[in-house]
Amino acid sequence: MTELKNDRFLKALMRQPVDRTPIWIMRQAGRYLPEYRATRSQAGDFMSLCKNTELACEVTLQPLERFELDAAILFSDILTIPDAMGLGLYFAEGEGPKFHKPLRTEKDVERLEVINTASDLTYVTDAVSTIRRELNGRVPLIGFSGSPWTLATYMIEGQSSRDFARAKTMLYTQPELLHQLLDKLALSVIDYLNAQIASGAQAVQIFDTWGGVLSHAAYQEFSLAYMQKIVAGLNTQSEGRQVPVILFTKGGGQWLSAMADTGCNCLGLDWTTNIGVARHLVGDRVALQGNMDPSVLRGSDSSIEAEAKTILASFGNNPGHIFNLGHGITPDINPDKVKVLVDAVQTHSAK
Repeated sequence: MTELKNDRFLKALMRQPVDRTPIWIMRQAGRYLPEYRATRSQAGDFMSLCKNTELACEVTLQPLERFELDAAILFSDILTIPDAMGLGLYFAEGEGPKFHKPLRTEKDVERLEVINTASDLTYVTDAVSTIRRELNGRVPLIGFSGSPWTLATYMIEGQSSRDFARAKTMLYTQPELLHQLLDKLALSVIDYLNAQIASGAQAVQIFDTWGGVLSHAAYQEFSLAYMQKIVAGLNTQSEGRQVPVILFTKGGGQWLSAMADTGCNCLGLDWTTNIGVARHLVGDRVALQGNMDPSVLRGSDSSIEAEAKTILASFGNNPGHIFNLGHGITPDINPDKVKVLVDAVQTHSAK
């Protein structure tokens, strides 16, 4: 594989010194970019875009042409695993992801089989290897998956949810059945992320988007335990270097210490947690990624720069910070505002 020209991101994940704070943005390849919208239109629909290797590569690289970002992230979706399990993923315009066959009975769960990425999700691994080749060592490539709990919520609800009534009903009335589902998902995620690593992913992130809706005890049992199982099952050595693992639980600020004990290398933070407080809490156990509110990008250039400076100052002059938003960038953001943010982080974090 080609030698990395910019390994700032990987060094920061391992809490090694860097010349400035690296930055990438969750959902950096997405609907806020006109070139992305043009490519998606060419593909026909979202899943067709994900499954077209060349176009998935194209949209992965688009933000790097505009902004001096320090990492690329695979263009895909967290729900590829449930789709491969036969639930029939589709995207209704303006409504988000839905499944034709949500999990409604015990037999629905029992029927599910752990995926084999090599045969079930070749379009993902093909995209990873293609993107790595096209990056040509420019920046590292991040692979990713949804967490078992987050995947389970979509599979049980059949779509995104406000109250997660069906998923929580299973949790409290049929916990053994939910554990059966989560175990199958954890094994699938291990296989999926290991296949991404083998295909060229140089870091991986687990998105626990809905862990924050759980109670303290339920989070530990039904979300964190399975992410810990995944971390333990990953092949984190590839191409002669470590493949760092990032855990991100949206709304998970109260569990950072427990998350740091999983063996991961970095924790993602949303904007509700002060990054300086988080650093004090986890000490030198893990790096931290985050954590600007995406809505700040709707503000003036000066307010974006000021918020970036505040977050950098809060983290302090310590190793192990990757600048990011506290969640994905939203479709309404002007790309010019992203450039303001990237420039501000580079200027004010330079050692």
